Amino acid sequence: MRKLTFAMNMSLDGYIAAAGDDLGWSVASGELFQWWSDRVDATSLALYGRKLWQAMSSHWPTADKQPGAIPAAIEFAGRWRKMPKVVFSSTASTVNWNTRLVTGDAVTEITRLKADDSSGGPMDIGGATLAAAAMRAGLIDEYTIVTHPVLVGGGTPFFTALDSWVNLRLVETRMFPDGVVLTRYETRR
Repeated sequence: MRKLTFAMNMSLDGYIAAAGDDLGWSVASGELFQWWSDRVDATSLALYGRKLWQAMSSHWPTADKQPGAIPAAIEFAGRWRKMPKVVFSSTASTVNWNTRLVTGDAVTEITRLKADDSSGGPMDIGGATLAAAAMRAGLIDEYTIVTHPVLVGGGTPFFTALDSWVNLRLVETRMFPDGVVLTRYETRR
């Protein structure tokens, strides 16, 4: 069974985006940016909801060609384009950059992808609505939370309401510059 990880930046008060989908609070240091780039390089398949896909695909395909692009951004852009991706959406009609579109039931497709050992290594899931569906279905094996020391007061929460508890085991903590803390938890099964 392939491992599925929900990994996102989060404000200290629990949001992955502030009101109006504002992500301006989650500026990464060079060290954190490199960590995200290495994570993309190690991910065999990324699963995106429509809104996160639109944000990523509007920037990363050409980010390495922008004037003043730093080496970490150039590396990340190349890795992101190369990484296989699946976008789950009932409203999008086309995707590109090594991406496949799924318009059917997300939980059914994620379950199938997890069971397909022949396809390779670990998968990441991103986007609040998509991750919430996978959380409620018990499909997430690991939660990687990159907590930024900011209170945004509202927006899109990292976690969704659940029908039952999910017990977790802490497997890693790490400090980054500017008071950013990474915590990784595995789901206890």
